[in-house]
Amino acid sequence: MPGLEDLYREIILDHYRTPRNRGELPVPPARHAEGHNPLCGDEITVYLDVDDASGTVADVKVSGQGCSISQSSASMMSQAVKGKSVPEVKALVRKFKGMMSIETADGADDGDDSAGDGPEVTLGDLEALQGVVKFPVRIKCATLAWNTLTEALDAPASDS
Repeated sequence: MPGLEDLYREIILDHYRTPRNRGELPVPPARHAEGHNPLCGDEITVYLDVDDASGTVADVKVSGQGCSISQSSASMMSQAVKGKSVPEVKALVRKFKGMMSIETADGADDGDDSAGDGPEVTLGDLEALQGVVKFPVRIKCATLAWNTLTEALDAPASDS
């Protein structure tokens, strides 16, 4: 379906050219994690401000450099998780990795099986990245930000 592929390509390029939520948050109180793909040089740092009282992602910032897939995925991920509860974020990570056909098979378990992939989890614009599965070597580019997000969720708030 060429029209849909063109739309998806435009969404990816838009996020690459105009990334959302770029920057840093002060650590602490924010949590952070750094991700690196040594095969291609992609680098992502995720800063995560989780409101302990409500258990929601109050803010998220992403920095780093890399290919259009890794940087677009990071931008899209940052938009998708902001304002969601930690269980919702973990469910979204599982859903995204499921779309990438890897879920937790790569050993990067998010550690929370209680939130399931209920009908509430929708990917929206993230579905633009589903074409990446045609190119297995690029799956790591698309999932780098998501694996780094999982590390940031698991990091203690005072980690620096």
